[in-house]
Amino acid sequence: MFTGIVTDIGTVIAAERRGDLRLRIRCGFDLATVDLGASICCSGVCLTVVDKGDDWFAVDVSGETLSRTAPGLWQDGARLNLERSLRVGDELGGHFVTGHVDCVGTVVDAVAEGGSTRIVISIPDDQAALVATKGSITLDGVSLTVNAVCEGDKGSAQFAVNIIPHTADHATLGSLKAGSQLNVEFDVLARYLDRMLAARAQ
Repeated sequence: MFTGIVTDIGTVIAAERRGDLRLRIRCGFDLATVDLGASICCSGVCLTVVDKGDDWFAVDVSGETLSRTAPGLWQDGARLNLERSLRVGDELGGHFVTGHVDCVGTVVDAVAEGGSTRIVISIPDDQAALVATKGSITLDGVSLTVNAVCEGDKGSAQFAVNIIPHTADHATLGSLKAGSQLNVEFDVLARYLDRMLAARAQ
């Protein structure tokens, strides 16, 4: 379990096929405090630490994960938003995040708005019910508030968030532009409500 508050930006320094994809990620964490088997959220994806060094840790990314996440994240040189798993007693600064990606979103527009950047994101239309104005959403591992929900092109829905300067500086979202793809995780309560309503309608 995570909170969507990014604590470091890591860089993929090696990507090697070993059945699954083995990544080595350089980071600023004190790796002496990170156990093998620990979970780290990497741009919205919960991954397991399988090896580590003084300034890097390694994870295995399965074919299933590769097929369901934004392309371009799992290659040499990619920058990843990192968050260690929530511990009992930690401050819950964002919202409950599972690290399980629901869909890949595409940036439709990125426009300066005051000191922030307003990002409009398109998602598949069948996911639209999981997004609510002023609700929480996770984009590439970052907890954000939905500012607006609107209709998109045929077969898609759109929503908007604002990226404040602090978030732009301390996560990878500051480099988003039209056409960028990113991992989307909906609020866990919305998932369960959607499932219960669907089951009741059957």
